[in-house]
Amino acid sequence: MIGPVPRSAALLTAAGVLPFLWGVLTLLSDSAYQLAFTNIGGRFVGPYVQLAYGTVILAFMSGVLWGFATKADPRQAPVCYALSVIPALWAFFMAGGGPVSAGMNLIFGFLGLLALDWQFWRWGLAPRWWMHLRLPVTAAVVACLLVGVLV
Repeated sequence: MIGPVPRSAALLTAAGVLPFLWGVLTLLSDSAYQLAFTNIGGRFVGPYVQLAYGTVILAFMSGVLWGFATKADPRQAPVCYALSVIPALWAFFMAGGGPVSAGMNLIFGFLGLLALDWQFWRWGLAPRWWMHLRLPVTAAVVACLLVGVLV
């Protein structure tokens, strides 16, 4: 049995999607863009907030995978540790450039992260409920980033 996602994990994960949604709102609404730009600055609007936050989250998720790797069998652990650093390295090397290329690279990064999440889950290193959390949040993040790429 997989079991339900713990409430605190679900709530904090949902809150973690808010900056991506904020980016979408400021991309699609001129008034939201102007209000945010005037009051909190250009770094917190449109694709800029999505790209900066997405880079941070990919690096954060590397740390989560590293934590899972600590549970691996000593023979498997080196592979797990090596895999766990891929999202952070991807974010570091691939999230630069213009908003379209950086956005696409973050999308690929989050899809790759989902594949790593699944593998760590399959190996029994992630909680049994992990994929019930990761699938919908990845879909939401990719959808938000796509708006940034296409608008």
